[in-house]
Amino acid sequence: MSDIRKRQEIELDVTDMAFGGRGLARIDGLAVFVDDAVAGDRVRARIFKKKKRHAEAKTLEVLSPSSDRVEPACIYAAHCGGCKWQHLSYEKQLFYKTLQVGEALEHIGGIEGVSVLPALASPRAFHYRNKMEFTCTDSRWLLPEELANPDVIKDAAIGLHVPGAFDRVLDIHECHIQPEMASPLLNFIREEILASGLPMYGLRSHEGFWRFVMLRHSLIDDVFMVNLVTKEADESILKPMAERIRTAFPKVCSVVNNVTRRKAGVAIGEEEILLSGEPAIYDAIGSFRFKISANSFFQTNTAGAEKLYGKVAEYADLKGGEKVLDLYSGTGTIPIFLSEKASEITGIEIVESAVADARENCLENGVENCRFLLGDMKDVLPALDIQPDVIIIDPPRAGMHPDVVSRILVLAPERMVYVSCNPATMARDLAMMHKDYEVLEVQPVDMFPHTFHIEAVAKLRRRQG
Repeated sequence: MSDIRKRQEIELDVTDMAFGGRGLARIDGLAVFVDDAVAGDRVRARIFKKKKRHAEAKTLEVLSPSSDRVEPACIYAAHCGGCKWQHLSYEKQLFYKTLQVGEALEHIGGIEGVSVLPALASPRAFHYRNKMEFTCTDSRWLLPEELANPDVIKDAAIGLHVPGAFDRVLDIHECHIQPEMASPLLNFIREEILASGLPMYGLRSHEGFWRFVMLRHSLIDDVFMVNLVTKEADESILKPMAERIRTAFPKVCSVVNNVTRRKAGVAIGEEEILLSGEPAIYDAIGSFRFKISANSFFQTNTAGAEKLYGKVAEYADLKGGEKVLDLYSGTGTIPIFLSEKASEITGIEIVESAVADARENCLENGVENCRFLLGDMKDVLPALDIQPDVIIIDPPRAGMHPDVVSRILVLAPERMVYVSCNPATMARDLAMMHKDYEVLEVQPVDMFPHTFHIEAVAKLRRRQG
């Protein structure tokens, strides 16, 4: 057993990548998970946690870089929680994401021999996110090179969080995963906020005015929505600011103000005020347009979503006469995307605003064969009045409740498609159905380049006999 201790500095040979995006090294059989390391690196690292069976370390210096290590595009990459894998080549990101899905199926689900296809690359490796949420704070987390700069403003920042610290926010001036025009737009808004004289929100004191800046982008129309989230409403400040934003950036077609007095760090307001322009923007997946308001759910990688939904359609293998059940249907994007290929589609969703958006999206697209039921899956499924031929399942990260799985097995459709943003819970859920359903194939789809997150689509067929 290794006698390494907390705060010890040590040289490590990183041999693999672990779940969660960290490098994996071993000392006398002890697994050491290493932040900011790539398989093939030799690093000098500091141990910050020591347990009986593993330790955790932070890279201090790369002594010998892996051939898979690349120079990050972003100056914040080593400190920001937004992109943990910018130092890993994109080809290898896809390799490890594919491996992650296969290992979850085998080790968590106990499902062996499944064909896991190589992960589909995002159409864009950078500038792919259509939504970014920046936190306002009165306590800026300084980069090492900023510490000695007397001109740096320390009591104001608008940016992204340092990993593992809710109150540490980097002042972000350029983000490479949002659309290119979003960075100058954010910087203009920052100057407006600083000039307003109103205080930034304190993440510990819970006092202050400015809370979040959210930017949303339509890929199809190339327009932006700006959502200014504040603790109080003050249209005398915000309305003139909104007009200046739209004058400086004509592609901003909507500026809204969400007001939230809750302490919780979420950018959803109890009240929404339209400051200038339109109340919503629209984007498209395939031939369908979807309304996106400030707090609507929409896939954050629009071009990637088209690849994802295309794979769902392929695995569903609809011929036109099927009755389809879509569980966790959200704002209706999957049912609407499949609407031309099925006889009727029923979606079930627990969030009332999402169901309202789904119904409105159907009207927007002239879709008449989709209906949406509001309620908890455990309550709605037993009362369902249809016998589906195909079930589409797209659960939250936590996966499905065992009662929902049991009811699905009673419905016993011929085939199912399971869409997951969490390989671990996907493997667990598929294991609960494995006696009745064979997993024919799994396709990982990369919706989040430069992070360790991966979507996966599984094709299931009911076993005979």
